Amino acid sequence: MLWVDLRDLSAGPIETVGEVAQGDPALAGLELQLLEPVRVSGRIMASGPGSYYWEGRIRTRVSGACRRCLEPAAVSLDQPVRLLFTEDQGAADPATVIIPPRAGELDLTDAVREELILAAPEFPLCREDCRGLCPRCGADLNQGPCGCRPETDPRWSALNGLGGRSNDDETR
Repeated sequence: MLWVDLRDLSAGPIETVGEVAQGDPALAGLELQLLEPVRVSGRIMASGPGSYYWEGRIRTRVSGACRRCLEPAAVSLDQPVRLLFTEDQGAADPATVIIPPRAGELDLTDAVREELILAAPEFPLCREDCRGLCPRCGADLNQGPCGCRPETDPRWSALNGLGGRSNDDETR
């Protein structure tokens, strides 16, 4: 867990450095698989009565199914984070996190979870030139051609009889 004692802010900004383990219950239910712990670094500072500004980074590696070939795809994440924690119950900015009035401590774990979800690619690729799966037989085209005959679009069938005719033939 990433806890910050807000009373320590009276001496100035606080460095926030820590890790959230792969098996931490706060990260349960994610639609992505963590390949390593989530490393968090940054600093939090007071930004007015009952408001605290946190600027940091979240770094980790995640795995998901490639959107083209369905093989595992590992992706490195290095996400900047800028959040305002405030006691103001009327704050409507999406980069604002509402905290209880006169909170003595601040847990950054939920904010890290949310930022991790937002940073993770919805459709990862195993590699940029992934050829995917054959839509007919399902073969992995990264392994080579599948042997299926190319399918022609029936909308072009009317043009099949025009092969070999030139513009000169049409004017006669």
